[in-house]
Amino acid sequence: QVQLVESGGGLVPPGGSLRLSCAASGIRFSAFAMAWYRQAPGKQRELVSRIFPSGSITNYADSVKGRFTISRDNAKNTVYLQMNNLKPEDTAVYYCSAPALSEWGQGTQVTVSS
Repeated sequence: QVQLVESGGGLVPPGGSLRLSCAASGIRFSAFAMAWYRQAPGKQRELVSRIFPSGSITNYADSVKGRFTISRDNAKNTVYLQMNNLKPEDTAVYYCSAPALSEWGQGTQVTVSS
């Protein structure tokens, strides 16, 4: 049974930082690309960032380039999203995903507000 469990969300002021974590179990983690998506109220879910199995290739949405960094630790079966210089428009529920398996976590809320 595949499980993806996100953590690290919260309320931060504009310009603040958060680090999201996603712990995976039930899959051969090192074999799969992992991704972070987000969904804001009233909007469609969008891809934020993706990282290939070795960690050497990453992709980012234009809206987060230069501010967010995705990384993974295959020994810990965990993928991270470091989010810096957060903006109110980053407010959303953030989901961890193993796209090839169509598996999703339960999501973690990120709210950027003063």
